[in-house]
Amino acid sequence: MARFSNNKNKEDLQFQIISIDRVTRVVAGGKRLSFRVVTVAGDKAGKVGIGIGKGKDVSEAMDKAAYKARKNLTEIPLINGTIPHEIEAKYSSAKVLLKPAKQGRGVIAGGAARVVLTMSGVHDVTCKILSRTTNKLTTASATLRALQKLKG
Repeated sequence: MARFSNNKNKEDLQFQIISIDRVTRVVAGGKRLSFRVVTVAGDKAGKVGIGIGKGKDVSEAMDKAAYKARKNLTEIPLINGTIPHEIEAKYSSAKVLLKPAKQGRGVIAGGAARVVLTMSGVHDVTCKILSRTTNKLTTASATLRALQKLKG
């Protein structure tokens, strides 16, 4: 997983790439190849967003994903480095369960959910992915939806 910073705002945002995929679309002459990049942006202090960018090459897709992630930032309510209450959320086929944890426990999560939680600034949380999907984009989106549903 690569990390890059495109810091032109006054916000101190960090970006982390979740996945880089080669995608194709069928047209009259055959298949047209492009790249899809999924990026998580966060300030590690309560703001997080996910961006998806597609382009002919990877660098173009990374720039688009970073721009969209910056536009889609949402505020997360945090209490002493953890979430205020237990929450469950579903996005497409992905389903996640987030539980607050005691201070010092750390982020207990896997895959894309861990990236979203660390970029949002949550220090202590337990996350369980309840679905069988291996799609990182839907898992990250379900985690973000759960964080958005929190009431602080």
